[in-house]
Amino acid sequence: MSDAPTQSFQIAGRAAPDHGLVLADSAARRLARLSEAEGRPLLLRVAVDGGGCSGFQYRFELIEAPAADDVIVRCDGQAAAVDPVSLPLLQGSEIAFVDELVGARFVVGNPNAASSCGCGVSFSI
Repeated sequence: MSDAPTQSFQIAGRAAPDHGLVLADSAARRLARLSEAEGRPLLLRVAVDGGGCSGFQYRFELIEAPAADDVIVRCDGQAAAVDPVSLPLLQGSEIAFVDELVGARFVVGNPNAASSCGCGVSFSI
């Protein structure tokens, strides 16, 4: 039996094409802890907005329910929601949580990014 995280994708309750998005087990563990601390289930919304020093920037929010057209990425009972506008820019990405000396935060490992800024929040295609 494998210890690998269980991954699944859906759009508002129906099966979604595989966009290669991965919610890492580090992000799932952090979401579970945040949900437990809040006393309610939380999802991580991951979006891409225009701006930042490199042209695009990631936006992370904790939400209670996804929008009807969000793509939902699940791992070990936890979930992240991505809107359809951000999805093409995040295709093939891994959403993780890192706890480093400079701080703890959600991060996106994005193979589509040609460059990114030093803080890892903004990127260009």
